[in-house]
Amino acid sequence: VQLQASGGGSVQAGGSLRLSCEASETRSQYHMAWFRQTPGKEREFVGAITWRDGKKDYEDSVRGRFTISRDNAKDTMYLQMNSLKPEDTAVYYCAVRAASRPTPITRAPPDYDYWGRGTQVTVSS
Repeated sequence: VQLQASGGGSVQAGGSLRLSCEASETRSQYHMAWFRQTPGKEREFVGAITWRDGKKDYEDSVRGRFTISRDNAKDTMYLQMNSLKPEDTAVYYCAVRAASRPTPITRAPPDYDYWGRGTQVTVSS
């Protein structure tokens, strides 16, 4: 599976961005997630969405500001980011986890099977 993340950029605090993650592999079913990472820090869970019922989970600091959605017909996941803060500055990665796994959503990076390259999001104050 190849994942292509896009939509990053530079915005001022309070602004919005929409990230997209398109998966090349369409034969399998995957739960999808967003993570982010800043230099010197571990990769951090942002949010995830399940394959079939679209159940979502968010990290507390983004809950209410970020919204994950997906279009299974297009094999694409989205991350709508509103009310952005300077602390949201990071490289954002998308990842997928096989839908056959017993636990649909996890927050641990090693639990994900494939990763995209990442897209930079910079929020200035």
